[in-house]
Amino acid sequence: MIFRRRRTLNAALFALVVAVFFSVSSGAEPASDLEKPVPEKSVAKPSRKNFKLPGLVVDFQKRYVDIEATVCLDEGMLELIACTKETKEHESIVTIAARPMHVHTALLLLGANNGHPAMRRSVSERGTRCVDIPPRGDPVDVYLIFRNNEGKVVEHPISDFVARCEEHLDVLVGADKGNAQQGDKKSPKTFLFAGSLLHGDGPGPRQYLADRSGNVISIVTFGDELLCLPGIRAKANDALMWQIEATKLPKFGSKVTHRLRPPKKPAAKTDNVGVRGTANDTETSQN
Repeated sequence: MIFRRRRTLNAALFALVVAVFFSVSSGAEPASDLEKPVPEKSVAKPSRKNFKLPGLVVDFQKRYVDIEATVCLDEGMLELIACTKETKEHESIVTIAARPMHVHTALLLLGANNGHPAMRRSVSERGTRCVDIPPRGDPVDVYLIFRNNEGKVVEHPISDFVARCEEHLDVLVGADKGNAQQGDKKSPKTFLFAGSLLHGDGPGPRQYLADRSGNVISIVTFGDELLCLPGIRAKANDALMWQIEATKLPKFGSKVTHRLRPPKKPAAKTDNVGVRGTANDTETSQN
């Protein structure tokens, strides 16, 4: 296992992106209309229009992100639910057409707060002793949308396409090792919005790591994924516990919609806007 120094995303960067996107998506009224007095009873709060980025659409009214995707596997063990093209199609259910960083932005637009992927933190001055830090982030439900054999558009939780492999044990490490035999009898549909990391110390923009690795939604721990399961999960071949369940899955190569739906929050948090962490964070991620 290789450990490298990583940096989480700067909150100001995404706060700016969110402000720009919200102002664009809501539109602006002509000045002449704004000058006219409008009776209070006729004033209605305008609905926010859907917002598009390459390969995805944000639906503000129904509170989900729809991503263009393609089925890329019909049998075998899984390390991911979704990856980007030409990365890890041999161990993922779908590939997505959108950039992971754009998916991150779309979730922020819906009010979801990212945390961080699993990390390893030094607890000694010389860095010889470390502790594992589990991932964190807001929950996000994951679905696949497609037409069934009758031509009807159906929504399935991603858990319908993942089955437990009884030959392998679920190996969790570090802080979650004690939970290795608890739960996980059925694949979950809810993942944590970890938010990947930014990398790079030199001049110029830093790189969003999930854009480089292709790790969009993982079920093992890579340390740079956009969404992940709770805990720190080993990715050795003999430790993989989930395999694809293709009974209800469209055929290999089929176009589907990958839907991400964060739960609605009762009230917006004022002390946790945008992306967690700053450019000065220097946690060590698991990779």
